[in-house]
Amino acid sequence: MLSNNLKQAIKEKARQLGFILAGVTSSEPLENFNIFQDWLNKNHHGDMHYLATERSHTRRADPKQILPECKSVLVLAIPYAPLTNEHFEMQLASYALGDDYHDVLPQKLKAIVDFIEEQLGEKIPNRYYTDSGPVLERELAQRAGLGWIGKNSMLINPQAGSTFFLAEILLGIQLEPDQPFSTDHCGTCNRCITACPTNCILPDRTLDSRRCISYLTIEHKDEISENLRTHMGNWIFGCDICQQVCPWNRFAQPADSAFETRILLPILSGDLLLSSEAFNQRFKKSPIKRTKRRGYLRNIAIAIGNKKDKKDIPILEQAIQEDEPLIQSHAKWALEKMNNE
Repeated sequence: MLSNNLKQAIKEKARQLGFILAGVTSSEPLENFNIFQDWLNKNHHGDMHYLATERSHTRRADPKQILPECKSVLVLAIPYAPLTNEHFEMQLASYALGDDYHDVLPQKLKAIVDFIEEQLGEKIPNRYYTDSGPVLERELAQRAGLGWIGKNSMLINPQAGSTFFLAEILLGIQLEPDQPFSTDHCGTCNRCITACPTNCILPDRTLDSRRCISYLTIEHKDEISENLRTHMGNWIFGCDICQQVCPWNRFAQPADSAFETRILLPILSGDLLLSSEAFNQRFKKSPIKRTKRRGYLRNIAIAIGNKKDKKDIPILEQAIQEDEPLIQSHAKWALEKMNNE
């Protein structure tokens, strides 16, 4: 076991890089993997088929399946733009207002690995991820003492709420594990469950992704079921509702500079006519690029249909001439909804 001085130095380096929470857990297999397995068995992962592969199973169950030399896991959290209750014509999840964390965080994680190797004077086996690898981030975070998994399935910290990204570094060195976060501070509060417009929050602190607005607007690539479109309101990328109503987010921390708002707001209905070139240029460094133009415009069309502003009819009529069938069909739905008012 390496000294606690090294662990504290690593945590201090993480703080310097903008991480507000840092904890260490062991490389032992995950105790609650059965919850994930049950979630898959019920098809609550929707179209995210990569989660159900044999390779995904074995690696998520046991960090040593990813890195055989793994002896410790460093779990980190860094804050994104705070939630806003400001009502825009088109709503984006707060985490999407800044640069794409998939691009920003790996550089910070590499800097921590470099620091550890510098302290030890040798190379060490490692792997690092942020929402990009076969790990159950929230369970590892709870086990590392960063917070508890709330009823809305988010990791919640009593001093920072839930508005942060998680990241993990699997390390081939043994650090003293931190105490797991063992208390549940949700109590009898059900605000997130009550507020969810699509009723996607399940009793076991997981979600039925197939009904979740975040999943529908980002991960789901095809037609969105008509019976869910109306419940999506004006969310065009992600959804913050279950976090907006969570009392613990009154303690949310200011965003790291990389995740301060970069996108020009408000986004308006005219985005339904955005060209491929304009979309790619506008969202070049943004997580919104993950939806691709077809998904983004599909979501805009739904939001316009739910907004029911007759001034948007000419925009919808133009979008119906679109070559992309996904955009065309959702624009038709929005126009029919408008005309039936």
